[in-house]
Parts: sequence; structure tokens; C-alpha cells
Amino acid sequence: MINLLHTLRSRPQLVPRWAIFCLDLCLGTVGLGLAYAIRFEFDPPTHELIAARNFLPAYLIIRALAMLVFRTYAGIIRFSGTRDAGRVLLALSTGTGLFFAQDLAAHSMGSPYPIPLSVIAIELLGSSILLIGFRIIVRSVYERFQTSRPTPVVIFGAGEAGIITKQAVERPSADTLKVVAFLDDDPAKQGKRIDGAPIHPADDAARVLRDVDAQRLIVSIQSLDPSRKAAVIDAALDAGLRVMDVPPAQRWIQGELSAGQLRDVRIENLLGRPVIELDSSAIAQQVRGARVLVTGGAGSIGSELVLQALQRGAESVLALDMAETPLHDLGLLALSRLDGDASRLDTRIGDVRNRQAMQSLLQDFRPHIVYHAAAYKHVPVMESQPMEAWNTNVLGTASVLEAAKASGVDRFVLVSTDKAVNPTSVMGASKRMAELVVRSLGECGGMKCVITRFGNVLDSNGSVIPLFRRQIQAGGPVTLTHPEVTRYFMTIPEAVQLVMEAAATSAGDDIFVFDMGERIRIADLARRMIRLAGLVEGQDIRIDVVGLRPGEKLHEELMSGQENLLPTHHPKILRAARAEVDREGVRHALRNSLAEGNAWTEDDIRAAFDRFLPEYTPHLKETPTS
Repeated sequence: MINLLHTLRSRPQLVPRWAIFCLDLCLGTVGLGLAYAIRFEFDPPTHELIAARNFLPAYLIIRALAMLVFRTYAGIIRFSGTRDAGRVLLALSTGTGLFFAQDLAAHSMGSPYPIPLSVIAIELLGSSILLIGFRIIVRSVYERFQTSRPTPVVIFGAGEAGIITKQAVERPSADTLKVVAFLDDDPAKQGKRIDGAPIHPADDAARVLRDVDAQRLIVSIQSLDPSRKAAVIDAALDAGLRVMDVPPAQRWIQGELSAGQLRDVRIENLLGRPVIELDSSAIAQQVRGARVLVTGGAGSIGSELVLQALQRGAESVLALDMAETPLHDLGLLALSRLDGDASRLDTRIGDVRNRQAMQSLLQDFRPHIVYHAAAYKHVPVMESQPMEAWNTNVLGTASVLEAAKASGVDRFVLVSTDKAVNPTSVMGASKRMAELVVRSLGECGGMKCVITRFGNVLDSNGSVIPLFRRQIQAGGPVTLTHPEVTRYFMTIPEAVQLVMEAAATSAGDDIFVFDMGERIRIADLARRMIRLAGLVEGQDIRIDVVGLRPGEKLHEELMSGQENLLPTHHPKILRAARAEVDREGVRHALRNSLAEGNAWTEDDIRAAFDRFLPEYTPHLKETPTS
């Protein structure tokens, strides 16, 4: 018997479909015989036996047609589930309906019933028990004797999505899974069962996961409060479970979910705050039919700006960057995500510091909107190279801005950073100077200038998330600058939508600050990523505190003490009250740094920072605590 089960397990198509079909017909025939026996107390009269024999061909034909229509034979018996039982019940009910129709037709013509109505009802019940019971027995015996036990799974969410998820994960696959329990916040569902799996309160997640010895948690609820989702996932991670997510229904293949579409939960799903939602009508109105230039177009923010502008109907988008390979990758990404819309993308290699090249490029392209995202952004690198930070982040901004004014651009948008607020680094100071350049040079003419300022972007190039991911994959250690360091975070699509929304609704000469929720401790982020990878801190991988690097802050800020934040049309977009700017002084400094024969030194750059940025506190270092 055990050898037979091993053979069936290794050869799932050993029993052909025609054999299952014939077996179902035979079981149905047995059900018919039992119905007659029960109806007539196991002593049917002779005339009823003759009627049953005459009815048998019609019975077999009708049952066979119904089974063919509903494909009761199609499933693998050892993996039968509720969907297979449903097909069986539909086929039997359809056939029984036809039997009733036969009886009614015979009665209307004054003929005797081909089969008693009571026998029809009993036969439906008996055949259902036999056909579904046969499948349950085969599955139970198979699961009892199989050599590799299925992986126990708990699903968070006992609604329709949870039921669909259960059906998907329990289908035959190389990774055998079995749902052993559900978690749900709805008291009306708690204590009930779905296909044998009990539904427990989600508040008892830690206990339930331990009691059922689960190895995976699958989150099936799409519209789940982020803080609630994070709490349940944390309980699963604490129990050492692998946590997976169900993709949105629009990404299911032909409207059907498969186990292969489940993905491990990423750290982006654990921000603990709602995803920022925007009414994109203002963005669409501004971008549709416009020519858009994105500097730094191959970077994390720049490439998303490019893709969203194309998706929103821009006439053409020019992505400018110095990096050849990322530009090439951007073109391939646009082809895969946008199909025909990618034909409206042009990629160019160019340097924003080249004033003549920028003038020529913008005169040829004549953009309506310029998103200026090109910048050097790594704090430690720029700390030792202030000249590069000045030339790119300050003079490069001035170069693109002046070319935009000369070519008749409608709107210029600077992508800034929270590191420009009360800067302690050369990079932050150079980005703050870039903000002053926009406010000083962009005041004339009809071009509207907008500055957008936000914090760290999850998974952007060079950010902490990819770094931690690489360190974890390499086996560690994970390097942490300080155990108490915190940062603001948002996703790349969120950041880009907010940039585009602020630009579309600004009246000009605005600095917009985005509400990014609460700061997140980087140490907590690192520990969550270690647990998401299925590892244990201190056992499988260690965290090393290496100290704050020159120019780094312990806590970033989104506004300085000299700025007041004012509300806008959207609660997540705030406008900094316009502070006075020494516009003529900034313009004079720019002219001096560009004058031929007047080569600026690092001391000149630091002097400019001291003059225009009184809040700049260079090389602020904080000692790590143990």
C-alpha cells in the first residue's frame, strides 16, 4: 500500500482522467441503487426494479454529460479541495434537475414517472457523499503516508481573498503547503472554520503561530491598516516564520492567483504608516501633452519621474544623465513597463555643469517642465570633495535653471533633500545653496520655480536598504552608524507623486515639505531586515556600530528654525513660509565662482556657506553609545 502511494506521488498522472470519469459514473450508479434500496426499505417491488433498469441508460447519459460539462474528472484526486467538491456538486445538481424535468414532462403527458421523486432526492444526497467522500479519503490517505510533510501555513485574513489564497497554496507544486489556521480581526468569523482550518483572533497571533507550529504566514488582506499589518508581521518574525504577501488582484494572471505569485514581504511594507494617496488630476492636467526634461533621469527618483510622466501622457520625455549603463537600463525598463509609450522617451548623456551644452539642449528640446534631480548625494563622499559638490549641486542647478529660462520653460522643479535643513555636511549645504540659487535666479520672467524637499527614499540607489540587503546576503556584519540614528522614509513612487503634485499646484517661488510620518530608527530597520531574511541577530549575523561619518546627523529634519510650515490643499504636502533671501549676494557669488581667471578654492566655498547659510554647522559628530 505504501509503495503504491509513493508511486502515485511521483507520478501524479498515473490514473488517467477517463478512469476517474468512469469511477465517478460507477459511484453514481451505486448511489442510485442505494436510493432505491433506502426508499423501499431494501425490498423494492418488481415493477420498480423494471422501471429502474429502463431508466439506467438515461441516468448514465445525463450524469456523463453533466460530468463532462463541469469537468469533475479534471482535478488530481489526491489534491482535491473545495473547488473540486463544488464542481462535483454542480454536476450532480444539474443532472438531478434534468431528472426532475423528465418526471414533470412524463406527468404532464399522463405517463408514469420514469423514477420516483423521492429516489431522485435520495440519489443526489448519496451520490454527493460517495463522489466527494471518495476524494476526501484519497487525499487523507495520501497526506497520511506521504514521505515529506507539507509546510504548515497560517493566512492572515479569512475573507474572500484568504479563501482564494488557501486554494492557491494547496494546489500541487514542488513546495507542498497546507493551511492549518487563519487569523482575522472580525469577531463574527473567529471560532469558525474554512475547509477545516480554524479562524483565530489576530490579537492571539503569537500564541496561534506557536501552537500550530506554523512555518509561514501569508498576508491576504489588501486594504489593511499598515500599523496593524506591521504588528502581525512582527509577531510572525519573532516566531521565526517566513512572511509572504498576496499581490493585488489586478496582477493575478488571467484573474487567478497562483502560489508562485506570492512574494516575501519586503521592508517597504513595514513602514507602519498608510501609503500616501493623491488625486492625480492636477498632475495629469499639467503633464498630458507636455514635453518634460528630467535631469538625473537614470537615478532612482529621476527614472520614476520619467516613467510616471510617460504614463500620464507626456508628449515626450527627455532623460538626461551622465551614467550610460543606467540610461540604457531605463530604456529597457520603459519598454517592459510601458510598451508603446516607451517610444516617447529620449535618453541623452549629458553634464548639467556644462552651461553651453545645457543651453543648446534646452533650446532644441523646448521643454514645458524641467524636473531637476541631478545631484551628488552621498554625504561622506562629498565631505572630502566640496568642490565637486559645489560644481554639480550649486553651479549645475544654476546652469539648468538659466537654460530653462532662456528656452521658455513653464515650470522648473528642484528635487531637494532634508539634509539641506540645518546642514551639517557639505552635501547638505550644497543642496541648501541650490535652493537659494533657484529662489535667486528664478524670480524673473514667467517661469514658475518650485522646490520639493523630502527625506530618505526606500531602495533608492546608494541608500541604507540596498546596503543592508547586500550585507545580509554576504553573511554580515550589518554596519550601523549609531544605535539611535533615525531617518524619515518614503517609497520612490510616493516621493515622485508628491513632487509632481506639488509642482502642478504651485503658484511659484515655493518650498514644499512632505509629511513623511514618524522618524524610523535605522537599528530597528536593520533588525527587521535580518528577521525578514530568516536569520537571528547575534546568532546568524551580527550588527556592528561603526560610528557616525563626517557630516552625518543623528536625526534629520524637514524644516529649519527659520521656516514655518503652512497647510496646502493636501495634508501630506506642506509649504514652507518664504524666508528672505539675499538674492543679489547669491547671484554675485555665482558670478565670482564662474568668472574666468578667478578659480574658486575650497576655502571660497566654505566662506560662501558661512555667509549664506548661518545655520550650517560643519563636521558635527556624535559619539556612539554602547
